[in-house]
Amino acid sequence: MARKRGKNYKAALEKVDAEKAYPIKDAVELIKDIDFAKFDSTVEIVFKLNVDTKQADQQLRGAVVLPNGTGKEQTVVVFAKGDNAKAAQEAGADFVGEADLVQKIQDGWLDFDVAIATPDMMAQVGRLGRVLGPKGLMPNPKTGTVTMDVAKAVQESKAGKVTYRTDRDGNVAVPVGKASFDTDKLVGNLKTIEDVIVKARPASVRGVYVNNVSISTTFGPGVKVDLDPFSSVEA
Repeated sequence: MARKRGKNYKAALEKVDAEKAYPIKDAVELIKDIDFAKFDSTVEIVFKLNVDTKQADQQLRGAVVLPNGTGKEQTVVVFAKGDNAKAAQEAGADFVGEADLVQKIQDGWLDFDVAIATPDMMAQVGRLGRVLGPKGLMPNPKTGTVTMDVAKAVQESKAGKVTYRTDRDGNVAVPVGKASFDTDKLVGNLKTIEDVIVKARPASVRGVYVNNVSISTTFGPGVKVDLDPFSSVEA
């Protein structure tokens, strides 16, 4: 069943040329212009990649610190003990704990955005896999959230670190800021994540790697982005 769209969405959609791939700066200015939310919308970029996610080596996952932040205050929890717990607290972690924090989450508390753990805590944190995994909150070495350098991990998360991963259809969706950001700041964040995704191209991918890229605000329609030469890179 087709999703019913409101008049504000339809009005915004009329301003978008669906057949056109806009230069990145023009695309940003357009989504800002047509944003109709009554709050500060999140801007998201979505890559449609030519990858087979059934192949382990074609599954992308990682993290990057956006130069201009995300515009969102991140609540960070850290599973650590001893000196590492102290370092996490001094770095600005919102909640730090061991078995007590694990139990709190098992009891249903999930009021946080990022979870970080030291390797020695993963035996306990592993029990939270069914809770944190589906929400994308499970600490993982690939995203820098399983580490002994918890201070750096906390600081990066607070500064605007975002994670990315392919879904089963080969899409990668990443928040890159707020609609209230200056155009140049959004462009800077977008170019940073574009560069990361392009460089993460699996060696086994043949032909065109990036099929399509679009950006949008929370409720607004997607706007195609011209990433030439990235969008036409072949191997």
